[in-house]
Amino acid sequence: MDKVLGQISAAAHLYPPIDPFDQRMLDVGDGHRVYLEQCGNPEGIPALVLHGGPGGGCSPAMRRFFDPERYRVILFDQRGCGRSRPSGSVEANTTWHLVEDIELIRKTLGIDRFTLFGGSWGAALSLIYAQAHPERVRAMILRGVFLMTQPELDWFYGGGAGRFWPDQWRHFSSLVPPEEHADLIGAYHKRLFGDDSLTATRFARAWTRWENALASFEADGSVGDSPVDFARIFARLENHYFVNGGFLDEQSQILSNMDRIAHIPAEIIQGRYDMICPPESAYRIASLWTEARLRMVSFAGHALSEPGICKQLVAATDHCADIGDNQRSLPNDSRN
Repeated sequence: MDKVLGQISAAAHLYPPIDPFDQRMLDVGDGHRVYLEQCGNPEGIPALVLHGGPGGGCSPAMRRFFDPERYRVILFDQRGCGRSRPSGSVEANTTWHLVEDIELIRKTLGIDRFTLFGGSWGAALSLIYAQAHPERVRAMILRGVFLMTQPELDWFYGGGAGRFWPDQWRHFSSLVPPEEHADLIGAYHKRLFGDDSLTATRFARAWTRWENALASFEADGSVGDSPVDFARIFARLENHYFVNGGFLDEQSQILSNMDRIAHIPAEIIQGRYDMICPPESAYRIASLWTEARLRMVSFAGHALSEPGICKQLVAATDHCADIGDNQRSLPNDSRN
């Protein structure tokens, strides 16, 4: 019952459900076609939604964080994800392919500048795209910040989070022989991309379950298994990116290039008790970002669907709609 009430409370902060006015499959090259949709006001402020994972996908609920009278909301499923095809493909699927896809979407839709809206991996991709094309970004709204650094991966896949969730950690880590525990991402990679489909499915479910169990502040670890097809796609793509360090030139790449986007207004929404992407990353980029405002949400974790997170994200999109081309963001503020 508590979870149901929580969902109702979260939904109360969102705008009403809305259907797309445009849906299409966009050929981005390399044999990939990505699903793309637009909703809201065709003449409104362009806002691009970047989903998490890597390996997740967009959902209808993501449309509801924006005032449909003021925003032209663009959602797409990244390569291999969701409704994009080929499903689950890791061929020609890197961070830099995704940056190129975002540029192709922008040009195809005739957009000069975006407001970027991304959480978790979507926050990392937003930052990477903005640093590559700062002139194409109007404002940024980030949630559950992830910077694709080794310490972050070590926290979640090296036992840090497992100290808070020892029961779930034991289930995740015990599938791998002890001699491989020093590199569980690599150990899972061998099984997820091996020839044994049953083993791959088993490890995909375990990978996905570990993340789902820790997503919400109110989580009790009793999540069920994700559908097999989703688990396979999500686990393979996420692992593919993580085993390759996000395909970045250096693990501190995002932090090293914050000066390129320091002038861009930004709202950063972070759950105080985020077990997947701890608040340190959000705090670090906010301290380097002149025009960013950090909102630390008490009694919230990582999930997009949490009531406190929903409330602050909608407030952030409303605020960013009011930012003029030459208007500064509000001062940095880490209070609720």
